[in-house]
Amino acid sequence: MRVLIISDIHSNLTALDAVLADAGKVDQTWCLGDVVGYGPDPNQVVERLRELPDLSIILGNHDVAVLGQMDYAVFNADARKSLSWQKNAIETVNLNYLMGLSKDKLLRENVTLAHGSPRDPVWEYILNALSARMNFDQFDTPYCFVGHTHLQCLFQMEMDKDRVVQLIPKAGTVHPLVPRAILNPGSVGQPRDRDSRAAYAIYDPDTSQWEPRRVDYDIAAVQARIRAAGLPEKHAVRLAEGW
Repeated sequence: MRVLIISDIHSNLTALDAVLADAGKVDQTWCLGDVVGYGPDPNQVVERLRELPDLSIILGNHDVAVLGQMDYAVFNADARKSLSWQKNAIETVNLNYLMGLSKDKLLRENVTLAHGSPRDPVWEYILNALSARMNFDQFDTPYCFVGHTHLQCLFQMEMDKDRVVQLIPKAGTVHPLVPRAILNPGSVGQPRDRDSRAAYAIYDPDTSQWEPRRVDYDIAAVQARIRAAGLPEKHAVRLAEGW
């Protein structure tokens, strides 16, 4: 069984299409939120996701904000400008689709899905072994998949040594998973690990294997659409540099 794991698309249709083409045929798709925000294609991204069969999807903090359920004041100035644009640009049918999604944890197979963390599904960042350790007792499944940080990585609980280790897996390499672990597929639409390629993962629940992947896409085309929309220049520049 092949499950496509995606997160933090951020209104970047070109990156999403590159990921879908690179992944090939999958049995299910699990999306960890932040469908909108930053990029120029909120409607097209939501519409593409709605076309996918066997899709499980939860809301991220940018999605919640566009729905009017989070104060924009918690975001930086550029993010606020983008969110205001997204809210005006998104069509009612797509807004209603997002409105029907959950911002809580979601269980699929033997995995807990959350945007931020199992402890705070919308907002908390799991950035290091300490923040990961504080979240291991917040889920009961062998694995938890999260997004939000835009960093492709995993945190493994070594039970015999009572410690959590952070690993940066090599893209394209299949990793056998040992319970328990917190895994992040990285960001489709705005990676922040100094690798500009779109990030995602393939998960096989039958064999408990995780394959992080990266794929090139036409960044210049997305930058042109960001600038044409009058969105913050920072959100165009960072795509080419992966930060």
